[in-house]
Amino acid sequence: MSLANLRSFLAEEASALLQDHFGPGPGIQTVFVPGRVNLIGEHIDYYDLPVLPMAIGRGICIAYRHRPDRKVCAVSNSQRTKAVFELSHHEKAPPGSWINYLLAAEAVAGNGWIIETGIDAAVASNLPSAAGLSSSSALLVGFTIALLRANGVEPSIRELMALLPEGEQFVGTRGGGMDHAAVLAGCPRCALHIRFSPLQLAPIPIPFDWRFLVAHSLTTAEKSGAVREKYNALRMAGTGALQKLCLPSYAAALQNYENLPVENLGESERKVFRHVCKEAQRVGGAVEALQANDFARFGSLLNQSHESLRDGLQISNDPVNTLVETVLQAGAEGARMTGAGFGGCVIALCHAHNIDSVQEALRQRYYAKQLDQFDSDNHLFIAEPSAGALIE
Repeated sequence: MSLANLRSFLAEEASALLQDHFGPGPGIQTVFVPGRVNLIGEHIDYYDLPVLPMAIGRGICIAYRHRPDRKVCAVSNSQRTKAVFELSHHEKAPPGSWINYLLAAEAVAGNGWIIETGIDAAVASNLPSAAGLSSSSALLVGFTIALLRANGVEPSIRELMALLPEGEQFVGTRGGGMDHAAVLAGCPRCALHIRFSPLQLAPIPIPFDWRFLVAHSLTTAEKSGAVREKYNALRMAGTGALQKLCLPSYAAALQNYENLPVENLGESERKVFRHVCKEAQRVGGAVEALQANDFARFGSLLNQSHESLRDGLQISNDPVNTLVETVLQAGAEGARMTGAGFGGCVIALCHAHNIDSVQEALRQRYYAKQLDQFDSDNHLFIAEPSAGALIE
């Protein structure tokens, strides 16, 4: 199915869900937000270092319409709990609840604009959740746009980017701005080179015969509870390393990385510091490899990134590591875990001529032992670089 047909089908599903729960009627609008796969640049965006993700064809669609009051009511095709709250009501739902992302969206919208009208909304998604494909950020972004448009506001990418990263921290995750930029500003057939402070977005065309395969490890890690604490602890260790080295930023660290007294750091701080600096250098190398159509170099950088995430940050797990090894043995040029870690998906670089054989090998060597969990449509697919929510 083409990307246009996939999005049309999702819009129809969301609109039908809206009318099933809130009754028929006119005035239904929709907003589609893609997921994203981070090609390289993991756990460095919150230090304002450049990253290289791409928006993908899968995502979420929100169907919505105005309400005559200040109430927000929402349902989802993937959640049992219905969301109901008043505008300006910021009391959190229990940790892990999808409703917290809607509350965060309302907080983002209210921090930047005057929001007086509530909405009825229905969310349809074909993104696997807790898989490292930015399903949570897509929901935050999509619901923010829906609330704003229902109140007559057409936000720009830069206006949203000034507020969205802080909004995500309402949920409790101390992340950066990569996911929001990728799902807002992704470009068809391109990766997106994102720089921060100031925000700069540069589409980098992907060579026509390169393919990126997304493979799910069949393990998930919700960014709540223990996983959230581990995620946030990494950021604290990285910030602590800067403070001990008397550095204002990681950009400054990169100017003299080899000569810094890292032996003065604690073990966790040293590992995080090394990963952040080396990963930033890998992002630069990956951009050069894309521009030069250097398939082998790009693949090697993916492998190096995974080794650093596995052995340095220690945020991978056995299924993910096994999946990376299996996809490399099947003929991929490079592979790594993608996303925050602790489960989720692997991104693998393949040629157009061998992508089918790599997929078939994974079905036989990895998924055959877990057929009761494996969904071929959602757990193994080619990621097509696509447009972001605000890119036509």
